[in-house]
Amino acid sequence: MTQAFQTLDDFRALLAQAPAADQSARKDAEARNGQLTKPPGALGRLEDLAIWYAGWRGNPRPQLAAPQVVIFAGNHGVTAQGVSAFPAEVTEQMVLNFQHGGAAINQLSNAFGASLGVHALSLDTPTADFTQGPAMTEVELTEALLTGWNAVSEHTDLLVAGEMGIGNTTSAAAIAHALYGGAADDWTGRGTGVDDAGLANKTRVVAEAVALHGGKGDGIELLRRLGGREVAAMAGAIARARALRIPVILDGFICCAAAACLQATEAGALDHCVAGHASAEAAHQALLAKLGKDPLLSLGLRLGEGSGAALAIGVLKGAIACHSGMATFAEAGVSDA
Repeated sequence: MTQAFQTLDDFRALLAQAPAADQSARKDAEARNGQLTKPPGALGRLEDLAIWYAGWRGNPRPQLAAPQVVIFAGNHGVTAQGVSAFPAEVTEQMVLNFQHGGAAINQLSNAFGASLGVHALSLDTPTADFTQGPAMTEVELTEALLTGWNAVSEHTDLLVAGEMGIGNTTSAAAIAHALYGGAADDWTGRGTGVDDAGLANKTRVVAEAVALHGGKGDGIELLRRLGGREVAAMAGAIARARALRIPVILDGFICCAAAACLQATEAGALDHCVAGHASAEAAHQALLAKLGKDPLLSLGLRLGEGSGAALAIGVLKGAIACHSGMATFAEAGVSDA
């Protein structure tokens, strides 16, 4: 496969040049929606979702037939600071579980007809402890972004990006704090279930990391300094989907932190994305508000893996099935007066 970019500046240029939605297809979808056999607005947000999807796919009467879920796994050097209730070995163990079909995301992908790919990124070489210096070099970040970019199939029509990485809620909290300010405890939650002492320690780590790295660059530079390989890979996948006009359903706090790095670098970089759900991780709803995304679901999930976004595939499938499958008043011989 041809390497799409070689440097971080190349990647920034691709973000700046990313295509917009097809406005002609969107207008035609709006017109079709106005003629369907239902009262105006009766399907609520499903109507908006279908029109949004039609614009990105360039088809006023689209189908959703080939959703893709990609899971990225990475290990974080910051776990040396005691920020997680689980050891780093769990990352590799869960990758094996994904590969053997035993995780929640396997079941949800199967339920909604999505293909599932799992990508482990240098699990034996954790990123650096970002309380001591940047998490990644420019080369390491570029490689992780490329892993995500290359994981997206040109033949998919919807993308969900998920993650696995012990310590990555600490990374996400640090990214959000660096991007949006406030206090460290505004963005730091319990993750996999740390106790009160663990939460206080985790908050300290986030505050120290942002004191060291905050204000030193755009979203891509903050991703290098505070992210992880799997966080960067999700950002790469989301960006690749935009280049291909493939709609994206964002998952939880960590996925949205990856996405936030793109938006902070290039305004409008997430126009092809909707938020799948609001997770139980404390700061996720605040992060969604910063991204301007209203979640489709709110079920108290806090698993990661892309699970909440995968569940929301069903909502989007329903929206598109109604939009593209319903008869118009003329087709059904029903009066719309």
